Amino acid sequence: MEFTPSQGQGTLRVYLDTAGREVNLDDCEAASRELSALLDVEDPIPGHYVLEVSSPGIDRPLFTAEQFAKFVGQEVKVLLKVPLEGRRRLRGKVVSVEGSQIGLDAEGKVFQFEHDAVESARIVPDWAALGYVPQPKPGGRKPGKKKESK
Repeated sequence: MEFTPSQGQGTLRVYLDTAGREVNLDDCEAASRELSALLDVEDPIPGHYVLEVSSPGIDRPLFTAEQFAKFVGQEVKVLLKVPLEGRRRLRGKVVSVEGSQIGLDAEGKVFQFEHDAVESARIVPDWAALGYVPQPKPGGRKPGKKKESK
């Protein structure tokens, strides 16, 4: 779950995850109805906001160290709250998770940080494993071909 405040209307985004199967539209609709009713009664968020309910998607956000542990070996993008060795943005493979300590191999160097240091993190989709083959843009160069100089 994440809340993004805004001047007229914030957004409360809730991600559904299920064990052993993908989240579908019926799951999102049912959760949205239940959450809307609960939020109307409890009213925990002051002001106007939009409720969004969805699956995490292929570029799923990672909110906990336990979620990082599920994706050891996968590539992630991480934004840290404060720089680590001069870098706030890291992109690499999750190599270890021990308690709340995360190890990330970025550009051949392993960075170790506490989960509390993470501002945001997302899985980087492996498009090739998903069967995606990039198509050339109409009128553009073919992938891999260098533009000839005159």
